[in-house]
Amino acid sequence: MLALKLTLVPLFLLIVSMSGKWWGPSIAGWLAGLPVVAGPILYLLVLAHGPAFGARAATLSLSAILASEAFNFAYAWTCRTRSWPLALATGLIAWFVAACGLSRLPVSPRWAAIVALAAVCFGQSFLPRSSAVAAGAPLSRTDLIGRMVAGAVLTLLVTSLSGRVGAAWSGLLAVFPLLGIVLSVSSHRAHGPDFVIALLRGMVLGRFSFAAFCLLLSFALPYQHPLVAFMEAALLAMFVQWCTKRLATTPRAKAVESGVAATE
Repeated sequence: MLALKLTLVPLFLLIVSMSGKWWGPSIAGWLAGLPVVAGPILYLLVLAHGPAFGARAATLSLSAILASEAFNFAYAWTCRTRSWPLALATGLIAWFVAACGLSRLPVSPRWAAIVALAAVCFGQSFLPRSSAVAAGAPLSRTDLIGRMVAGAVLTLLVTSLSGRVGAAWSGLLAVFPLLGIVLSVSSHRAHGPDFVIALLRGMVLGRFSFAAFCLLLSFALPYQHPLVAFMEAALLAMFVQWCTKRLATTPRAKAVESGVAATE
């Protein structure tokens, strides 16, 4: 179990981080929208505490999309005029306040899905706009090691405290915006606030596959073998991610074609 805690999430983070170099930025962006951090953590929680605990944690992870969007919203608006330490502090405070509120709400998949959908709509509507293009940036060895260490620390923290904090906070902490923090701070320092805003707006698209993953787990875990439930949830998340990518790129391609035709 300790070996899984130390290697599972860092391995997924390694694959996602290196995928841009191995298979190109399109594959890297597609993988980054999948539950590469929360998914393994939820699986470890099921192994440690059983399917009922895991189903409740998955439900809270679904509603925790609201807390992640609160972090993105606070960081995006603050970074426009302030340095990254203040933007990070503001984002973390927003995440903690939202998580505390979610921990006190009724736990049900239907309620969690409504909260997640409202959070995605809010993020899409009220995040600041940016004309920058959030393209892939070179990833140094230090950055890569830092992501893997942070993933291992988060996994150990959530799984170690799960017995004390319960399923609700375990599910919320599983969706702690680890990648969002790393990408926001590094992008802010290297490319400036406009790049960060474009990056955070791009993250909204990946919420749908994560929501599908958690929603299926919340229904399937009490009735199916955990491994089967997680495999089904992973396949559904990949399918939803593929669909959202197609929907997002089709209008863009049509716009480019229209521009070319007008030029000719």
